[in-house]
Amino acid sequence: MSNFNTFRSFFVAASLALGTFAFTSCDKEDDGPIGAYTEEGVFVVDEGVYSTPNGNISFYNKNTKQVQTAVFSKENNNRPLGDVIQNMVIHGDQAFLVANNSNKIEVVNAYTFKSVGVVEGLAMPRYFTAVPNSNKGYVSEWVAFGTAGRVAVIDLKTLTVTKTISLAAMPEQLLYTNGKLYVANSGSNTLSVINTTTDVVEKTIPVAEAPSSLVLDKNNSLWVLSNGVKYTAHNTPGALSKINLTSNTVASTFTFQDKEASSGNLAINGAKNKLYYNYGGKVYQQDITAGTLNTTALINRNFYGLGVDPETGFIYGSVASYTSGSTIYVYKPDGTQITTFTAGIGSNGFVFN
Repeated sequence: MSNFNTFRSFFVAASLALGTFAFTSCDKEDDGPIGAYTEEGVFVVDEGVYSTPNGNISFYNKNTKQVQTAVFSKENNNRPLGDVIQNMVIHGDQAFLVANNSNKIEVVNAYTFKSVGVVEGLAMPRYFTAVPNSNKGYVSEWVAFGTAGRVAVIDLKTLTVTKTISLAAMPEQLLYTNGKLYVANSGSNTLSVINTTTDVVEKTIPVAEAPSSLVLDKNNSLWVLSNGVKYTAHNTPGALSKINLTSNTVASTFTFQDKEASSGNLAINGAKNKLYYNYGGKVYQQDITAGTLNTTALINRNFYGLGVDPETGFIYGSVASYTSGSTIYVYKPDGTQITTFTAGIGSNGFVFN
């Protein structure tokens, strides 16, 4: 989840009677984007029930504490968004909504949530990112179970796929930094490094089995969370790996003790100095300078989705429901619970504006 969700402001001129225009210092205070979703809030990604196009997006207004569910359908004449909404990313003044089982990305105006187009022809898309200040995007695709995955290159002006890049199986989260795209290949034990000028894989970094989520810290180190092999006779433990981006090598690996315990949902705070993740049914906080894993849980609850508000440091976790609304728990940075609210079906992630 992006951390790359900054809205671009734009100016809206106001016409006055008799064809005259008046601009004052008060008018300047009103400059900026106009729409129902410009207020400070949290978008909740509600994936919906598999094989049913009832995935959508909820919006939690941090000022009024009110929740709107199914905002895509509300703003687009009750049109369904899609089947399994996997990911949402805001890039510029647009939001990209990845519908995994509908094999598409819906693109909306980030302020009004009105549809502006669709990227079609995808194969089990998972996660989206874009090159900052550009019209170039990328989306990971599983393609099919048990086969090689890929990353699709997207022209954000035309909303078309211009190229695909073959990768190992089940590519998940991707992260752009300094001309490189890093992709976690969850069906293997590798991290792919793609040169975004040539769109060619220039290096493969070995990490622990089943890497899935990525974050960048304040020191420009990349952190990778791997789940390890699970549900087999030969399970392996998950691990948290730190990547040196100068050499594209593993600087350190912190291996979890319990090979049966699952891990996931790596997130980072706004200061980019503390990591958060699920492990063994609890939430842990890890300082980026620590020499060992923190063995004391911050929150004794297992979450399907996890996110950290970059402004407040508040931690959001979802307990997903596929029959009714999912419960969202909100905590202070020290793990003290603040509130709960109800979002849509199968809530799996958060986007902060």
